Amino acid sequence: MEYRLYSHISMNWAGKPLQSLQVMLAFIRSTTTTAGLTVETELDEGMYRKGRTATERQLRELALSPHDVCPRWNYTFTPRLTS
Repeated sequence: MEYRLYSHISMNWAGKPLQSLQVMLAFIRSTTTTAGLTVETELDEGMYRKGRTATERQLRELALSPHDVCPRWNYTFTPRLTS
């Protein structure tokens, strides 16, 4: 089953001001669907280097399926089966 998580989150907080990170996280955590989706989230305040990119080899090794519409922006990751 495929869930489109961001659309449900967007519907949950539609028209409501996102006044702080805590308010935003609360809206994300309270997102559910009739199919039973629940969401867990936490704030990651780690420091990360900017400008890092994946190599072509790393990208090829991903289980990545681009969508027909805007494939550079829309794609699905699927779990890899390990042997």
